[in-house]
Amino acid sequence: MEITAKMVKDLRESTGAGMMDCKKALTEAEGDMERAVDILRTKGLAALAKKAGRATHEGVIAGNVSDSGLVGALVEVNCETDFVARNADFQAFVADLAAHVASAAPADMDEFMSQPMTGRDLTVERVLGEVVARLGENMVIARFTRFEREAAGLQTVYIHGVGNIGVLVELAVDGEVVSADALTALGKDVAMQIAAAAPVAVRREDVPADVVEHEMAIYKAQAAESGKPEQIQEKIALGRMDKFYKEVALLEQAFVKDPDITVEQRVAAGGTDAGAMVTVTRFDRWVLGETNEEPKPASC
Repeated sequence: MEITAKMVKDLRESTGAGMMDCKKALTEAEGDMERAVDILRTKGLAALAKKAGRATHEGVIAGNVSDSGLVGALVEVNCETDFVARNADFQAFVADLAAHVASAAPADMDEFMSQPMTGRDLTVERVLGEVVARLGENMVIARFTRFEREAAGLQTVYIHGVGNIGVLVELAVDGEVVSADALTALGKDVAMQIAAAAPVAVRREDVPADVVEHEMAIYKAQAAESGKPEQIQEKIALGRMDKFYKEVALLEQAFVKDPDITVEQRVAAGGTDAGAMVTVTRFDRWVLGETNEEPKPASC
């Protein structure tokens, strides 16, 4: 398979490895990008790989939290150009969609598109068609998500920049909150942490088994390269696995606003300030365009 300059460039951006090392790894992997990443990591030429795939579309991620704080939503809408993505009309439309998801609780995209838009007599699909016609660009509602708690807790939305990263995080609360401001501040800190540090799970036990298996295989291969006795290799691999968990498990990450403490310690302190025990139960972190769906015309 021909190794193109673009393949080398993409691998360099994903791993930070040198150009020639990337080319050699791609050649050895016969053009398979994931295998090439593993080859570089096994040789110690790349750190933990960044998420594959880069944002390819313009658009906006918007969020909404209900007045009760128990319902939160994210919506991503893609368009063709940055010009439209920064248009106030377009941004207001995406914000209205997020509010609609929070209040109307669509089960899937088909139901979402066929629901009457909140505050309008038209369906979401028809309103999307109106916006497409008015702004003159193809658009697609790429995805949405919605969290709801029946018990005490708080949903927090954080939108980074102009809508290129969106986070929705849920906190559960056990006990009577004496400071709503402290709880709100904690939710914001945790959401900003997720946006900045990109964890894959709340706790190490929640990291998907296939991800753990894949990482452990790489660390064992790295340890084997050292030529040390097998029992030492096992300790090396387990040590690197522990470091991996500290990078990808939210509660074990160093808190970005104070690296001397962990996120778990920040949550515990925030709970104390709020007067209740607080637990991070789940989160979603989106990067604009990562779904890789092509914008297409709305059906009107």
